[in-house]
Amino acid sequence: MVNGTLCRTPSSSSRRTTPNFSSPRGGGSSGLHRKHPIWSHAGYVSVISVTLLVASFIFVICSLLYLCFYRNLIQTNSLFDSKSDSDRRNNPIVLAENVSTVADCDIFDGSWIFSNAHPLYNSSTCPFTERGFNCLKNGRKDTDYMRLRWKPHGCDIPQFNATAVLEKLRGKRVVFVGDSMSRTQWESMICMLMIGVEDPRSVYEVNGNGISKTIRFLSVRFQTFNLTVEFFRSVYLLQQGVSTPTNRGPKRVRSTIKLDQLDDVSKSWVNSDILIFNSGHWWTYKKLFYTGCYFQVGESLKLGLPITTAFRTMLQTWASWVKSTVNTTRTHVFFRTFEPSHWSEEGGGKVCDVTEQPMKDPKGNDQSEEFSGIISDVITSMMVPATVLNVTSMGAYRSDAHIGNWSYSPLVVDCSHWCLPGVPDAWNELVFSHLTAQN
Repeated sequence: MVNGTLCRTPSSSSRRTTPNFSSPRGGGSSGLHRKHPIWSHAGYVSVISVTLLVASFIFVICSLLYLCFYRNLIQTNSLFDSKSDSDRRNNPIVLAENVSTVADCDIFDGSWIFSNAHPLYNSSTCPFTERGFNCLKNGRKDTDYMRLRWKPHGCDIPQFNATAVLEKLRGKRVVFVGDSMSRTQWESMICMLMIGVEDPRSVYEVNGNGISKTIRFLSVRFQTFNLTVEFFRSVYLLQQGVSTPTNRGPKRVRSTIKLDQLDDVSKSWVNSDILIFNSGHWWTYKKLFYTGCYFQVGESLKLGLPITTAFRTMLQTWASWVKSTVNTTRTHVFFRTFEPSHWSEEGGGKVCDVTEQPMKDPKGNDQSEEFSGIISDVITSMMVPATVLNVTSMGAYRSDAHIGNWSYSPLVVDCSHWCLPGVPDAWNELVFSHLTAQN
């Protein structure tokens, strides 16, 4: 605030008087003024000029201080809109606060904020990003969806440093297992780590394969760091049967999901240092019963078994496998929760309307919350350490970050998968944050 004395009108006691220009050789001032009236006029003009100059200087200073104060006031009002702290926590975009990193906090309870450090990479220059996930290259014009990062309430995620993370992962093996959402996170992690590589030619797919959803196993090696980041496609995490278990099975049963047997490639998942699972998007009526795929336990068909019950049984089979097969002293095991989609129903069909900004309130129109609750229940009851990556709520805000109409094929509309860069980068930042906290 401007000091009041700077703008105060001078009092009569402090007012400057007209200077006396009397000659030192005698003669009163009155004689001098009568003989040379111009001196009196010049002195008066001089005082007026100095006064105006000082007043102008004070006016400029006061104006600058006012403008600075006013601009800060406007910015504060526009960012917070006179909301309380509790209101801002419900807003997906808030101003970043200067808070210290706290290891022991709920990193999944937070909001999305704008970040000058994001996006972390350029999909167009990363050779391990599918064209279908590169929304910007596929014609999307707005870019705010790439400039958001996840900020937990009360603590902060360490700023991602690719070089430092690569050093921590030197000599390690990272394995992703799951559906196409898992592949998206796998691609995201590789592109994030590529930023810290001096020679991009030292990073390659071990079998010379291109990145494709049709390939069940992909492995990218960072040769300089003796690091591999691998992906295994296993949408149910379980063994699938191609025919009915008995010849007397109903005709509608064309294949089965064996709820008591993990996928036959599961032996390749062990001996890893970081193991990240996901499943859920294929556990729907249309992908199961509508196609003739039913559940099986042992030699028995479970035709009336609800999908949610089967999903829980799958997780229990998975948890038993982790306990009996995985060396959790060496391997950090994660299970990522169900990611919400943002399809809407209109005219009896599904409509994908991608917004330009996140939603103010988290919203998902599918079974994400129910499935995520089952995942948390099973994993928290495990006898060996495993971490739930609870990304459901944070994804529920992001109706702006789906592929939408910006797929590689303009005929494909997608409100389930995410653009890259985008939301999957935050999942990986949470993984790295957890590993850093656990040393």
